[in-house]
Amino acid sequence: MPKHGKNFTAAMAKIESHEYQIGDAISAIKGASFVKFDESVEVALNLGVDPRHADQMVRASVVLPHGTGKTSRIVVIAQGEKVKEAEDAGADHVGGQDLVEKIAGGWLEFEAVISTPDMMREVGKLGRVLGPRGLMPNPKTGTVTFDVAKAVDDIKAGKLDFRVDKNGVVHAPVGKVSFDEAQLNDNVMALFGAIMRSKPAASKGKYIKSAFLTSTMGPSVRIDPDAVEAAQV
Repeated sequence: MPKHGKNFTAAMAKIESHEYQIGDAISAIKGASFVKFDESVEVALNLGVDPRHADQMVRASVVLPHGTGKTSRIVVIAQGEKVKEAEDAGADHVGGQDLVEKIAGGWLEFEAVISTPDMMREVGKLGRVLGPRGLMPNPKTGTVTFDVAKAVDDIKAGKLDFRVDKNGVVHAPVGKVSFDEAQLNDNVMALFGAIMRSKPAASKGKYIKSAFLTSTMGPSVRIDPDAVEAAQV
């Protein structure tokens, strides 16, 4: 068993072993924070799906009402008039083949990638680079589109892409410890609602097997799975 410092141990002592309702879990996480920096607050959901089967993949996006507290650097890969549209919308880096080659060469100073459909033949070559990082543009998440201005605006407004990993788990940030409880609750409910709406028809049995809320350095809190399934907003 790994040894924890006295501050983490003291924080753990504030967390009860039972499953929390969502609002109580948020209060517990904020109350247990003990570090001097503004920690991220994250959720982890173990879903009753087998992502090895395409019809049980869970992948979508949601705009968190209060954002994640983190500013995303946005890349748009486009050509023609869409280049200026992306620049006017506030994208951090815009380009075509030149930008594809720059990324292929190892440049990865960004957190979001948008592509117009006509550039996906070239962007597809970046699958091995962008795929493992969860950055590959995808029509399901609105990042393959000719409406690049809207895509940029959505990301700046707090759009969050999420997907289930190979173990059936979704990890996602929902804000910062400095957010007030109402803001965190709004964000958590928005994410849980999106995950519930993304339930595959092929998923049988219990969809939300377990749910946890945690901060970057703090202990995790178990959330009642039924409370997640009730968040169908």
